[in-house]
Amino acid sequence: MYEDRKFSFEGLEVYRCARELVKEVYLLQQKFPNEEKFALGDQIRRSATSITSNIAEGSGRNSIREKIHFIEIAFGSMTESFSQLQNAQDLGYISEADIDKLRPLYSRVAALLSNLRKSFDRRMSD
Repeated sequence: MYEDRKFSFEGLEVYRCARELVKEVYLLQQKFPNEEKFALGDQIRRSATSITSNIAEGSGRNSIREKIHFIEIAFGSMTESFSQLQNAQDLGYISEADIDKLRPLYSRVAALLSNLRKSFDRRMSD
């Protein structure tokens, strides 16, 4: 009976795009040297997975204000993740081309998070 039910966040395009981003980040950080997979690599993985986690957690909240709060945290995690990839590039672990390949996905997630936030802002002002 319950196995066919999905959580509301699973239907969100931003959640699906963020999941794709997490997968791509995990694959990319495999290029890191072994000693960095548990330092900078771990930080990148945690910030990337925080995006999907906060989208999901926010969707389970009742108040619009709380939903917005978790969207803001997801956005911060997304920018942190991108920043950490740039640090990895600066350290020579990945190339600029590697980042450029992911940039459109980061931009898409950013735009979708912003649009979701705006839709909640509109609902609050109605």
